[in-house]
Amino acid sequence: MNDKRPKTEETSAAMGEGEALENRREEFDTSAAVCEPEDQTKLMEVILDVENLKRAYKKVVKNGGAPGVDGLTTDDLKAYLAVNWNRIRKELLSGTYKPKPVKRVEIPKPGGGTRKLGIPTVLDRFIQQAIHQVLQSRWDKTFSEYSFGFRPGRSAHQAVEQAREYIRAGHRYVVDLDLEKFFDRVNHDILMDRVAKRVTDKRLLKVLRAYLNAGILENGLVQATEEGVPQGGPLSPLLSNLMLDELDRELENRKLHYVRYADDCNIYVASERAGQRVMESITNFLSKRLRLRVNKEKSAVGKPSKRRFLGFSFALGVEPKIRLADQSKERFKRRIRELTRPTKGRSLEQVIRGTRRYLIGWHGYFRLCQTPSVFTHLDQWIRRRLRCYLWRQWRRGRTRYRELTKRGVLPRTAAAVAGSPKGPWRLSKSPPLAHAIPNEFLYALGLPRLGSAA
Repeated sequence: MNDKRPKTEETSAAMGEGEALENRREEFDTSAAVCEPEDQTKLMEVILDVENLKRAYKKVVKNGGAPGVDGLTTDDLKAYLAVNWNRIRKELLSGTYKPKPVKRVEIPKPGGGTRKLGIPTVLDRFIQQAIHQVLQSRWDKTFSEYSFGFRPGRSAHQAVEQAREYIRAGHRYVVDLDLEKFFDRVNHDILMDRVAKRVTDKRLLKVLRAYLNAGILENGLVQATEEGVPQGGPLSPLLSNLMLDELDRELENRKLHYVRYADDCNIYVASERAGQRVMESITNFLSKRLRLRVNKEKSAVGKPSKRRFLGFSFALGVEPKIRLADQSKERFKRRIRELTRPTKGRSLEQVIRGTRRYLIGWHGYFRLCQTPSVFTHLDQWIRRRLRCYLWRQWRRGRTRYRELTKRGVLPRTAAAVAGSPKGPWRLSKSPPLAHAIPNEFLYALGLPRLGSAA
C-alpha cells in the first residue's frame, strides 16, 4: 500500500495539537478496564460509570483540539457538563441522544492532495471516548494478532518488524492493498450489523448509529452522511478495526501471511503468480462481502524492496533489512526545504529551533531503519541547507568576507569565496564555509543529529 502515516496523527494536527511527531502513533487509555456487566443489555450504565467518565474527560482535555460546530472548547467542557450533564445522561440512558454534525476540516496529505477529517464537538468527543474505553477493553482481545493499528500496546514499528519476519521466512513478494477512500466508504448497515453481533444494549446501538448519521457541516451547510466513518473522533479507529476484522479472519482462514495497520494491508507470498491470485480473490472478497473497493492504481504485487509500508521499505538479502522508503526521504527533504527557506528576520538559531521539533519526531519514528548511511547522508544535507541559509543572510560580498575572516578563513580564500559567481547552494558545500560554519557550531545552536555519528 502506498506510504500513509496513521490517520490519527493528521487528526491531531487538524484538531490543534500542534505539529505532532511526524509518525507518532496514538495510544488509547485502557489502563483501567471496566468489569463485564452481568446484564449485557446494560452496557450504557457501564459507559456512564463515574470512573470511566473521569478517564474520558482527562483524555479529551489532554488531547485538546479545535472546537466543533458549536464552538465549545475543551476549556469550556467542565462548566458545560456541570450545567447540562443530568439532561445528557438521561438522553444517553434512554437512547435518544442526538450528536451534533461534525465539522469538515481538510488537511494536506504527505504525498499531495488533501484528506477530509470530521471534527466532532468537544462534548461528542467526550462521549465517544467514554464509549471507546469500554468497547475497546472488550473487543481488542478478540482482534487478530496481525492487526497493529490503533490498538493499545501495538505500533507501526511492530507491524514493520512482522513484515520483515515474513520476508526473512522466504515470502519475497508482497500483495500491497490500497483501500480506496476507506474511511469515507464504510457501509453503515454492514458496520452496524458487525456491532450488533457484539453489543446487545439497544440504547448504545442507537447512539452509535446516531454518530454515523450525524452529518457533516461543510461550507455552511449540513450534509447527510449515508456512508463512511469520519476520521477525527475517538470511535473512528475502533469501528474501522471492527469493520476490517472480517478481512483479518478471511486472511487467517486462508492461512495467508499478512500484516495490517488500519487500512494498510500487506500480504506476503512466495511468488508473483501466487500474489496475483491473492490480489484477485481478496479484491472480490472486499467488494462482495464488505462493499469496499481496492484502488487498482495504487495496489500492486511486487518485491518488498519496490513497495513501501508505513513509510518503510526493505533491502532484500539473506538477512532483510528495514530501510527508509525513497518517497519518505523525498518527503523529508521537501519539509526541511520549507522549514529552512530564506526568510527575512529569522536568525539561524530561530531556523534551527523551528526545525528541531520536526527532526526529533521524524527520527523517533524512522529510527527503525537498519541502513544508518541514510541518516549520515541526511545529516550532511541538513547542515548544507543551514550553511546555505546563513550565506544568503550575509548577502553582500563585504559582509561575507568579514564573516568568513572573523570565523578563521584566510583573507585570500575569504575574498575568493565572497566574490565567487557560484550560487549559494554550490558554495554551501565548499571547505571554507564548512570551516567558517563547523558542525559543532550548528550542534551548539540545538541542531539534532539523525545519525549516531554525524
